[in-house]
Amino acid sequence: MVRPVYIIDGSRTPFLKARSGPGPFTPVDLAVQCGRPLLARQPFAPDAFDQVILGCVNVIADEMNPARVAALRLGMGEAMVAFTVQINCGSGMQSMDTGYRYIRDGNANLILTGGAEALSHAPLVWPQQGVRWFAGVAGAKGIVEKIKAIAKARPPYFKPIIGLERGLTDPITELNMGQTAEVVGHLFGITREQSDAYAVESHKRLAKAQAEGWLKGELETAFSRDGKFYDHDDGVRPDSSMETLAKLKPVFERPWGQVTAGNSSQITDGACWTILASEDAVIKHGLKPKAMIIDSQWSALDPSIMGLGPVLSTTELLKRNKLSLHDIETWELNEAFATQVLGCLAAWEDEKFCREVLGLDGAAGTVDRARLNVDGGAVSLGHPVGTSGNRIVLHLVNAMKRLGNRRGIATECIGGGQGGAMLIEMV
Repeated sequence: MVRPVYIIDGSRTPFLKARSGPGPFTPVDLAVQCGRPLLARQPFAPDAFDQVILGCVNVIADEMNPARVAALRLGMGEAMVAFTVQINCGSGMQSMDTGYRYIRDGNANLILTGGAEALSHAPLVWPQQGVRWFAGVAGAKGIVEKIKAIAKARPPYFKPIIGLERGLTDPITELNMGQTAEVVGHLFGITREQSDAYAVESHKRLAKAQAEGWLKGELETAFSRDGKFYDHDDGVRPDSSMETLAKLKPVFERPWGQVTAGNSSQITDGACWTILASEDAVIKHGLKPKAMIIDSQWSALDPSIMGLGPVLSTTELLKRNKLSLHDIETWELNEAFATQVLGCLAAWEDEKFCREVLGLDGAAGTVDRARLNVDGGAVSLGHPVGTSGNRIVLHLVNAMKRLGNRRGIATECIGGGQGGAMLIEMV
């Protein structure tokens, strides 16, 4: 028997833009910062959960299996089962989807699901030649062999590689994520002006949401060990304009590319948690559900056009639930790149693409931009990779409640050529 799965509550940290070095929080630090107030306001003890599932891509050496480390630091007890999931940009949503399926199938009643990422803590990696040199020195026997091994050193051996740069490059196509966005933009004729205009709108929407207080109850203040506090997403640029963005050069495909630092998601640190519960748990603890997870879908495609992942996963989700684009009142489509989001919208409007790729009779239709990312997205908020999928679901729920809407979809593209989508209904 398929059981209903409810979203009870959730919270996140501010998304903090990575700058010139490691930020004030590790992934687990971030998870604890927003986890403590979330658990403190629940009518049950932290150890009442059946398990903890956390998405994290950039796991640091001091926090192996960050889900378990976070659970222990949150006082959830030594008996708490906790594990970490990784599907690149979809990791935060994968944590929810895994919890959803456990509860739906009757294997759990109460699960804490989340995502945590500190991209500013991405490591520097030694070149392979340097690693082999170190190994040679370590394996040399006797003082003469040691000296000979040391003498083989060359300057390039000591030049570190930026781990994040390699992590954002697909190992199959050797294209970085920005280049895949360029490919999508080229396929659907997305212009630089369109991408910049979308980015400006993202910043203005987030700035308005901050000014109106629409993020209260979702965003928790984070306090660092040196006494500083962080109470807002700091990547937003309210004064962003077409004129300022037009001055930026393409980052990935010079000189003719469309993707710039101004119309791309920001490299960011942040964490988010959501609480999922069965009907039994709702009754037992007297909980007040916010929404229900109705269904979810994962899809895969050519890594060079990974940005179109949301089109495939969302379309399959809609087909299975006998819905159309027009039946969805609120959308959260993660803004990896403005060009990529616009490419997804164009794909649904393209009759040939919809027939040949999606198996539809014709064009799927148009997504009303007024319903899409109503309070901005990753272009203005930032994209802490393992967290974003969790945040877009949580914010989708909160935005639908504010707007009085009933049905929404959260979806995202995933590095490596995949896409995820989740159908949510308010209760």
